[in-house]
Amino acid sequence: MAELLLEILGEEIPSRMQSKACEDLKQSICRGLEDCSLEFNRVEAYVTPRRLTVIVDGMLETQPDVREERRGPRVDAPKRAIDGFLGSIGLQTVEECEQRETEKGTFLFAILEQEGLPTIDILPKLITASIERISWPKSMRWGENSFRWVRPIHSLLVLFDGIPVRGALDLQGEKIPFGTVTSGHRFMAPDLFEVKGFGDYCAKLNNGFVILDPDERKRKVTKQLSKLAREAGLHVKEDDELLSEVAGLVEWPVPLIGDIDTAFMSLPPEVLTTAIRTHLKYFLFETSSGDLAPHFATVANIVTEDQGRGIIKGNERVLRARLSDACFFWDKDRETTLASRIPALSEITFHDKLGSLTNKVERMQHLAVVLAPHLDRAKASEIKDAIRLCKTDLVTQMVGEFPELQGKMGQYYALNDGENDQVAEAIADHYRPRGPGDICPSEPVSITVGLADRLDTLAGFWAIGDKPTGSKDPYALRRAVLGTIRLIVENELRIPLRPVLVAALKAQDLNCETVSVANDLLSFFIDRLKVHLREKGVRHDLISAIFALGDEDDLVRLLRRVDALAEFVDSDDGGNLLVAFNRAANILKIEEPTIPL
Repeated sequence: MAELLLEILGEEIPSRMQSKACEDLKQSICRGLEDCSLEFNRVEAYVTPRRLTVIVDGMLETQPDVREERRGPRVDAPKRAIDGFLGSIGLQTVEECEQRETEKGTFLFAILEQEGLPTIDILPKLITASIERISWPKSMRWGENSFRWVRPIHSLLVLFDGIPVRGALDLQGEKIPFGTVTSGHRFMAPDLFEVKGFGDYCAKLNNGFVILDPDERKRKVTKQLSKLAREAGLHVKEDDELLSEVAGLVEWPVPLIGDIDTAFMSLPPEVLTTAIRTHLKYFLFETSSGDLAPHFATVANIVTEDQGRGIIKGNERVLRARLSDACFFWDKDRETTLASRIPALSEITFHDKLGSLTNKVERMQHLAVVLAPHLDRAKASEIKDAIRLCKTDLVTQMVGEFPELQGKMGQYYALNDGENDQVAEAIADHYRPRGPGDICPSEPVSITVGLADRLDTLAGFWAIGDKPTGSKDPYALRRAVLGTIRLIVENELRIPLRPVLVAALKAQDLNCETVSVANDLLSFFIDRLKVHLREKGVRHDLISAIFALGDEDDLVRLLRRVDALAEFVDSDDGGNLLVAFNRAANILKIEEPTIPL
């Protein structure tokens, strides 16, 4: 049994693309092997910032012989049909075929036998085809070539059982020949070295300061970060997403700890987290009490003679500049109240057919009046103030610099202005839930503002006919519907959606057929609710049975009916009813032909 080793070495692959590219290359190689009837025991793929590697183990050295039987036309078929059959299988005369008697007459049969080729002779075409099948979200050309790849390719390492595979990748301008050499770390081990097999390849890469396995790189980062945290008496703030991203940026991870100027620790923790974690890809530390510590960790890709001190100083300067801007924006924004920023909303276009943010806020106020009877715990004055101010943080400098913080900064500024706690919380929470993993607001004011915001958006885009199509949803309307469903269902709000949607459409003042558009939008809600239920594991037949009743716009009541039906079907009575129904249906099916008309 032999092994195939393939490495594609080039410029840095963006971290977010590495995992999919690694799996795509693996699947592409497997597909090529299966198409050529080449069996194998195991296939694994690895990725670093500069290389994609596939190892296939347990391969045969020779392709299996192929024997195939093809049935052709009848012997008395027209000459053109017989000639077509012979041409399709590469035969010249009828005498090369067998004549066999069948129930339908005498037919021509051809026996095709092909001797299996050496696997090493099949691989060049298979590998180039596998590489060409890989698709990237973004790709580029380089030099005088027309071939597209995510980044320029430098070399291809291809070995079969330790033997060089002769071939080349055609870049449609030049060719990159298959070889037996590669290199390690770009800076610490740039010299080329020859490879004899996968074991030799891994050992030499490790000596060349390259950790091939992404999971091993993540384990190394985690271990060294924990060590740095223990030495400083801190805890690492867990962040699996950042860990995966950083592991895709380095081939030889070297975590280093740096300091945050204490003057910046007065900033809101969300600002610190966004600037440090999201923008600069640094890890954060926490004290024993759970507060952010004035330290950060960066993961370098090189070992330096000064133990990384120069790298830390450089990153501290970058962080200091970033947080200095944040401090300036934080102080400057608080000099002006949110209420004084309301006129500026008229200068921001929500949509060219749906008016400005001022228009949207006015429509939300109208919708809040319609929703109020269904949220009797909410105070009208608090709802009015929250809607009036909910979009004003969009014109602050902090949100302009950190758009991820919209809503949250509005909460801080509202509290600074002396606004009610419920109002401030609603400003922060009306964007939630943003996704399936986000917490759903439970306070009445937050719920009302969140529903008014989403329902106005949905009604507006439905009114102008700009609905999601296929995979395209540029305005995240599916997410808005799912957010609305969660707000209603998780808070058990008995809201009849149809009249609410009609009111939202009338507020748009676009002269659309409000009833028909409202029904269409309600159907979209129902479709999303079905998806929501299927993801929770609810039986599809129960969903279909309940929704077949139609004319229901109370989502909570719909779900209760689904739950009641599921409970009944799982009971003894439900099981007996199903058995009786199936018997009756079978009897009617049997008796139906004999029933006189």
